[in-house]
Amino acid sequence: MDKHALSLLQLLVSVVCGVQQQPRPKCNETLMSERLPACGKQFEVMMKKVNSSLWCNLTEFIKYYDTFSKCTENKSVDVGCFWPNTLTEGFITGIHKQFFSNCTSHKVEWEDPPDDILTTLILIPVFLTAAMISLVVWCSKRGGIYS
Repeated sequence: MDKHALSLLQLLVSVVCGVQQQPRPKCNETLMSERLPACGKQFEVMMKKVNSSLWCNLTEFIKYYDTFSKCTENKSVDVGCFWPNTLTEGFITGIHKQFFSNCTSHKVEWEDPPDDILTTLILIPVFLTAAMISLVVWCSKRGGIYS
């Protein structure tokens, strides 16, 4: 029997026998918005264990944030919603504003290197270029070296 015909026959048998996916329950956003604050409260309790001056240091609370993230995912999936979704993103943004609003990134101000380092960084490519040009000219004048 042809390979394609066999695949088609298997597909037909699976459709006739009623092999199908279970329908996904409809997302209940109302129930989800009632359940998400429990994740926020749990995160708040865990963050009280961390000194507020260290809230901008991710290594201090990464376990708590992971638990919070999994909680919001579980609450969303439990009520038939995908994660992330608009409602959970808004909730997570609110938590970020509550705990991490003072964690602004400081702009890095670039400085020139000291003069001796800067001079070295400029002169190395200049000398290498001059050396390569000299080598090419010298080799071209010797002509028969590779013949």
